[in-house]
Amino acid sequence: MKRRNFLSLFLFLFLFLSTSITNALNIDSGAAKNYVFLFIGDGMSVVQVNASEYYLTSLYNKCALGEANKNNCYPFPGDKYDTSAQAKLPRISFTQYPYTGIATTYGTNSFTPDSADTGTALATGKKTKSGTVSMDPTGKTIYTTIAEVLKSKGMNVGIVSSVSIDHATPAVFYSHSPSRNNYYDIAKQIPTSGFDYFAGGGFVQPTGSKKDQKNIVDIIKESGMKYVNSRADFETLPNAPGQRVVATNPSAGLDSSQALYYDLDRRYVNKPNDHITLAEYTKKGIDLLYDPKGSNGFFMMVESGKIDWANHANDAASSIADVIAFDEAIKTAYDFYKQHPNETIIIVTGDHECGGMTIGFAGTKYSTNFANLSSQKMSYIEFGKIVSSYKNASPPANIADDMKRMISDTFGLDYSKLTDFQKAQLEDAYDRSMAGKAIVGSEQDYLLYGGYDALTVTCTHILNEISGIAWTSYSHTGVPVPVYAVGKESNKFTGQMDNTDIPKKLSEITGYSLPK
Repeated sequence: MKRRNFLSLFLFLFLFLSTSITNALNIDSGAAKNYVFLFIGDGMSVVQVNASEYYLTSLYNKCALGEANKNNCYPFPGDKYDTSAQAKLPRISFTQYPYTGIATTYGTNSFTPDSADTGTALATGKKTKSGTVSMDPTGKTIYTTIAEVLKSKGMNVGIVSSVSIDHATPAVFYSHSPSRNNYYDIAKQIPTSGFDYFAGGGFVQPTGSKKDQKNIVDIIKESGMKYVNSRADFETLPNAPGQRVVATNPSAGLDSSQALYYDLDRRYVNKPNDHITLAEYTKKGIDLLYDPKGSNGFFMMVESGKIDWANHANDAASSIADVIAFDEAIKTAYDFYKQHPNETIIIVTGDHECGGMTIGFAGTKYSTNFANLSSQKMSYIEFGKIVSSYKNASPPANIADDMKRMISDTFGLDYSKLTDFQKAQLEDAYDRSMAGKAIVGSEQDYLLYGGYDALTVTCTHILNEISGIAWTSYSHTGVPVPVYAVGKESNKFTGQMDNTDIPKKLSEITGYSLPK
């Protein structure tokens, strides 16, 4: 009996001391298996998410209340009306997650951050200054990222973005640079990162800033990674781990910034079959990273980068369409979660807010009509191309019937039904776009148009305002962002937190610590 008590006491002391030493030395205990999804809506805060839900609800009501042509109202014009949705009001899926928090986003040098310092916080748990990629504010000390830690522990890692893969948000997870503008140097760190899957947009500087460097695609291929940039090659990728992959859209599916097209333009302007969507990239990432025989699982970061760009231009319809497309990508992760609920954690957040978007406008007071936004058939970028072509064709001195028709066809704005004030806004913007009356650098022009084409941004402003949406900025703002969580230990992501807390909590869940 005494011997048994002695052995029990010995075992207790052994376990106690082992745990104490592990904690004291910060030794990782690890976890059997973790599947970690971090979804980042660039420029997305609560308002962008709520606006997307209100848009879906407005169109649902429009169809449910007897719209004559139901194929023209849900959830985008031209889409088939889903009668099954009548049983349940449409929602953005991640707003239904069981746990919600809110995160502050400031950097070391500003309460209004950029994607580099907020991305660094989300990737490393440390603050830095604007423009810096996973390094300290001096640009001399490297910050280790949560993705690098998890890869070092045997987990597969994937990085996906709707913008160029060397852009700030994806870059902070696999690279380190004193400046986010060092696109070529950042891209060169893709093969040396050891990560398994990169997908989405292309490369801003494939041969360097002076176009005199070795092509980054050749560097990737020589490293042993497989590079694909066509739908056919993408679809033939094996649905199993073992091959490190870089996948981008074909050139026809990338815009001038080497990013995926706005989802609004993918639907209406460009050939959809040529484009691989963010949801498809996410699903393929799951297939390539998931190893049922492996013991450690995977980590995948997925960014919807052009929500931010649309907000910069105050283009609510394009922002909402990309939030909805983002949600489609998130649903693929949720499908995986349902199969592995005990090992999977999904986090959805934004890196910062952009545009100062708000629901409510002085001209509409307490009224909103989000269904108006379904009249917009292309992004500000594509309409800007129309305006530019019109300008080059010797346009008339005053806004003419053909331009009024193009505005109506693109934004649903019937010139004859606009107020005198709105007509004056369009006339003045037309003059500035066509006759070059804009004064470069003037305060008035910036406050009115933010450096964008005057006629285009005026059209989006008027459409937004009659829908009940207003903006305060063409830049980022410092408001907090929401955090939505479901899955393994997702209850950690409730209440108010800082963005640096998110990777720290993920390290706690996986059992692998970030460096102190």
